Amino acid sequence: MEIDGVLPLRVETENGQSHARIRAAELRELVLRIGHAGDHFLVVQRIPDIPDVFAQVWHEEGGEYRLEHRAAADAFFGTDLDDAHRVADLLTGWARQEPGWDAGVAWEPIDLGPRKDVPELPDEVGQQIERLIRERLRCGYDGRKALVRAAQEHLVGGEYGERPVSRAQAWRSVDRLWRERLAEQAAWGEETTDPDRLTRVFQALDAAGVTARENFTCCRVCGTAEIGAEREGARGFVFFHRQSTEAAAEGHGLMLHYGGFDGSEETTTAVGHEVAAAFAGSGLSTEWTGDPGSAIAVSPLNWRKRLEG
Repeated sequence: MEIDGVLPLRVETENGQSHARIRAAELRELVLRIGHAGDHFLVVQRIPDIPDVFAQVWHEEGGEYRLEHRAAADAFFGTDLDDAHRVADLLTGWARQEPGWDAGVAWEPIDLGPRKDVPELPDEVGQQIERLIRERLRCGYDGRKALVRAAQEHLVGGEYGERPVSRAQAWRSVDRLWRERLAEQAAWGEETTDPDRLTRVFQALDAAGVTARENFTCCRVCGTAEIGAEREGARGFVFFHRQSTEAAAEGHGLMLHYGGFDGSEETTTAVGHEVAAAFAGSGLSTEWTGDPGSAIAVSPLNWRKRLEG
């Protein structure tokens, strides 16, 4: 849903740039820009990502614009246009899911060829892969590609063989469970969830000069070692790592780790007070002794993290 003029999109470009939650004017600028070497196309996905749904445009300077959109696994269409502004209008209509957004254009179906058969996973392998994907979906930070990689690597070299899960099998499992989670998420409506509240607090801290990172690295040791690379002039930091995310998703609350970039106890304590104070009025509760050596606990939490992909 468009909020305050921001389109729920992620745009990937040939030159490696990624743009998320942009305005219609910014999307138009991206369309008008493409056409030069190394920057010929855009791929546009919704937030949250929906399997088999995307739009894309290709343009080479001096030629037409090739606009394509996929509405389902077996519904892929394309058209050629000579007006960049018309392309931008169509993409904006697609992004807003406006009724009749695709009218007035000669769309042609794109032949995707025969679908390849994907063998079913053995029951025990399938159950383990499904358990892994469900756990990571509850955490809510992984996109579909990351989940596919995790599914492929989960049982590598073990009792089930060198690579028991193919990429195609991983994609099928991920997309099925992703759609299931999207249906659960839709039932939340527009209600603000606890992870939404947490993100707002972290955004406010980051803007105030405290580097704040969610789901950052695998553990406290790695997070503390790597957070300095995120400093960008900040005086201190706060983060929670992936193990903490998993605990929160299981209903155990969330532990926040914090500190000062100068390494002093005084700065660390001050940052701890600033982090705890930032939660006032957020709808979330914190527990902290005031000891700079102890973590800040955010509890209780109803962990309903919205997927983005």
